[in-house]
Amino acid sequence: MNSTQAGQQEASTAAEAVQQATGRLIGILNDSSIALLVALGHQTGLFETLSALPAAPSGLIADAAGLNERYVREWLGGMTSAGFVDYQPVDGTYFLRPEFVPVLTGAGTENLARTLQYVPLMGEVAPKIFHAFRAGGGTRYEDYPRFHHIMASESAAVNDASLVEAIIPLTGFLGSLRSGISVADIGCGEGHALNLLGATFPDSTFTGYDFSAEALATATAEASSLGLSNVRFELQDVGRLEVREAFHLVTAFDAIHDQAHPAEVLKNICAALKPGGTFLMVDINASSRLEENVHLPWAAFLYTISTFHCMAVSLGQGGEGLGTVWGRERAADMLRDAGFRSVEVKELEEDPFNAYFIALA
Repeated sequence: MNSTQAGQQEASTAAEAVQQATGRLIGILNDSSIALLVALGHQTGLFETLSALPAAPSGLIADAAGLNERYVREWLGGMTSAGFVDYQPVDGTYFLRPEFVPVLTGAGTENLARTLQYVPLMGEVAPKIFHAFRAGGGTRYEDYPRFHHIMASESAAVNDASLVEAIIPLTGFLGSLRSGISVADIGCGEGHALNLLGATFPDSTFTGYDFSAEALATATAEASSLGLSNVRFELQDVGRLEVREAFHLVTAFDAIHDQAHPAEVLKNICAALKPGGTFLMVDINASSRLEENVHLPWAAFLYTISTFHCMAVSLGQGGEGLGTVWGRERAADMLRDAGFRSVEVKELEEDPFNAYFIALA
């Protein structure tokens, strides 16, 4: 091969690479647009409506969902283009394909439409993130008015399915909870996990800490509706928690990595445990090393949600910006540095998204 031929081959290879990159970006453009439509379908109840109907025209679907037909028809066009919905032009009917029903509807862990709600939420704060890239700083929790609710709905699906049967047994405290112990949940949010434990183990006492008054109002309302006298919630910045040797078991569900000063929070948790007590920390199941995350199916989402929320809210509080993908290795090291004498990391088949850290005080 002469130099001219080599140059032509190199140019052809470069052009093919550009073409592939173009196709990749067009795919991203389509998929990100579909994510917005999926979030809309979840929020409006359209997926639940479609799953309950036979093939139907847009007017009937809109009436059943209590929505505007013109918007529903355009949304159905997007869902048909995405391959989620089958459209029959002969009679103008739409039908949700059966393989998408379990991943778009219901209260179970399979419903991924809940998770896709983060996409429009990130779009809402994008101008603030753009500004932070230049000026530093970050965002406030108040910039994400629906974040607590989205996160609560996701964790509720996992906890309803697995908390009592699979997650709590990892700690070895199942029998103790039945007998009666004191438990705290750090960053409890809307408190569903704690209320579930309170209802299941009436002889134990439970305290939830969070600094969102709105989330705690929801938590308290649920506890009241369940008639729970053994569960209470306190407005508290856990970075300033001064409780000492009060709890046998402390839990934290995906709450540590976005703290302003996570090392201080972990030290406070260790101090709040009775000698020999246990801390169950549920957090993102990823590596602390980027090169080990590139093959994780949801890695890009983790780094994105960190940029737009978890890291940003920490930096916005003058914190360290630990980020969503702090990873198992760094998390275990920080637990040991906080004073825990042993740390074990476990995984659950039911929840591949999270790692379960069992730390002994």
